[in-house]
Amino acid sequence: MPRSDAVVPLYIAFEGPVGSMYAELVERARAQGSLLPGTPGSLALRERPGFGTYWYRRYYDSPGMPQVEDFVCRQDDRRAYEAMEQAIEAAAWGQEQVRHLRHLGMQVADKDVARVLVEMHNRELFGAGLVLVGTLAYMAWLNELGVRAVTSRTQDVDLAVRKALKLAAAVPFIEAMKATRLDFSAIPGISPKAPSTSVKRAGRAGLRVDLLTAGPRLGQAVPMRELQWHAQAVPHFDYVLDSPRRAAVLAGGHCVPVRLPVPERMAWHKLYSSTRRAGEAAKAEKDLLQAATLLAVLVERDNLDVARAAAAAPTEVLAAARRRLPSLRSLLAPHPQALDQVIQALSAAR
Repeated sequence: MPRSDAVVPLYIAFEGPVGSMYAELVERARAQGSLLPGTPGSLALRERPGFGTYWYRRYYDSPGMPQVEDFVCRQDDRRAYEAMEQAIEAAAWGQEQVRHLRHLGMQVADKDVARVLVEMHNRELFGAGLVLVGTLAYMAWLNELGVRAVTSRTQDVDLAVRKALKLAAAVPFIEAMKATRLDFSAIPGISPKAPSTSVKRAGRAGLRVDLLTAGPRLGQAVPMRELQWHAQAVPHFDYVLDSPRRAAVLAGGHCVPVRLPVPERMAWHKLYSSTRRAGEAAKAEKDLLQAATLLAVLVERDNLDVARAAAAAPTEVLAAARRRLPSLRSLLAPHPQALDQVIQALSAAR
């Protein structure tokens, strides 16, 4: 049998109806306001002798956890009852749409990730300036751009802050994490005196949540007063976090409104990150593949001039991208237009 020399593209575009279904789901999620955590659940009456009868919402928060009952209202409070009934119906509709989109090939994170993101959304942290970064942001951009691509699952939720969040009052990060009921514990800092910048669930594969910010020294703990927590510094992250965009993440049975980095800046910075992972070859290759895929999609599907974002990139980021050019030539071979624009962008940038 003759050998096939066909080059496999980095992504496949979804057909029109998939994009329309996704857009409607995102629009409804934004209009809904607060999201119900866990499964949609159902309403149940509970009598408290001597006090009266009350409505509770019964649902499951996360896989493997017991059923939860949250107070809704008194039995005779029709307005509150009907509001919760409508919220449950909306959650059930959204859950069904997410299930369909997952079967069609869209990126959907797991239920533990959903629980964290819903908590952040309901506390209005994304609206205040919190940004979702990392692999989850990459997965979200694939959906937003209407394409399917290979991606590895992640047990990391990377959240970033560029400047002070616009909050009326402090929202303690650790309290928000504990409110998820996911038994998070703070991860000790690099040294005994160093503050924690991350929390993690028990077990080797337990979900981890990292708080990141911009800073010249990788790993330095930077205080975030409005979160009463510390963030881990990442070099040149101010470039990535400039002017984040509204988007959404599909996770569990939820569509969660979030803020994401501009995808072209995210792509250039991922090339830089791929050169900074000493002893982490798999993560470096993942960063490289994600960067190449985003660049290909943005040029071919979005008609975006990636040179503008390259021109704004720090010198060190551009130098790293140039070192990655041989690998990009190979990955972008099925996408000649994107490769040409990347080469031109790196040639024109300072």
